[in-house]
Amino acid sequence: MPSAVPEPPHARQDPAPQPPSHAPRTHAPGFATPAQHTGNGNSGHAPVAPAHATPPQQPHQPPAHPQQPQAQHPQLHPPQHHQPPSPHHAPVPPGARDTTGHIQLPPGGPVALPAPPPSAAHAGTGSTTLAVLLIGPAGAGKTTVAKYWAQSRQVPTAHISLDDVREWVCSGFADPQAGWNDHSEAQYRLARRTCGFAARNFLANNISCIVDDAVFPDRPVVGLGGWKRHVGPGLLPVVLLPGLEVVLERNAKRSGNRRLSDEEVARIHGRMAGWYGSGLPIIDNSQYDVATTAQLLDETLARAVASPPTW
Repeated sequence: MPSAVPEPPHARQDPAPQPPSHAPRTHAPGFATPAQHTGNGNSGHAPVAPAHATPPQQPHQPPAHPQQPQAQHPQLHPPQHHQPPSPHHAPVPPGARDTTGHIQLPPGGPVALPAPPPSAAHAGTGSTTLAVLLIGPAGAGKTTVAKYWAQSRQVPTAHISLDDVREWVCSGFADPQAGWNDHSEAQYRLARRTCGFAARNFLANNISCIVDDAVFPDRPVVGLGGWKRHVGPGLLPVVLLPGLEVVLERNAKRSGNRRLSDEEVARIHGRMAGWYGSGLPIIDNSQYDVATTAQLLDETLARAVASPPTW
């Protein structure tokens, strides 16, 4: 059978041999009809007719062969109707970032230190995109202050509470109040890693993030190392550390598994005192309300951006 792909005009050779006279002539798509090349009595200038239509007959000249059913012939396409194959879609540039809708996914790298605010006269963080870790004992008010600070900023800011993320586990929740063991430690590590990914995801989309957690200075497992590993060196830690009487009073107003015994609160508060002398900024909010504490936090963070603490 002749090729189904038309050849360029300059490459055409003599017409293919005609089939026996008892069979109808067939032609490859794009070639002229027999009226142009065969000695059937035509002038050689007959118009090209598509195969699906009956060729026009010359006057007083019967067709050389009886017509066969069209289904026995391959469909012919005149050259003027031949279209080149449609081009493929352009490939995705190699530097394009993965997205979900309009949300940028984090690139996987650690969060770097933020740039200082553009205006040195501004006492707070202004429009700077920040990653903050607010540390404090139970009853320090870190969750309340973190949420208030996030809501009062002039730029998009998210708040993540590690205790809330830990309690996403419903069946099989390992409550640390029942004892610190391998099970509760594993769930704590999982929650911290989840918070770290969420923080980087927000920051990749220019949304600041503040995470609150009771980080102990003398326990590597529940320490700053894990937060630095999951978020990055750009994380700015600040400690809220009011007096013992204040945290006992605030703890007494709690309910459920968020309320601890007075002995446990005193033990946690005593261990948090190890942050003094660590180089981290500390805010004693014993005499401040939530709004004032959030303002002090913003000013502390502005100083930390200008001169990052070593931790």
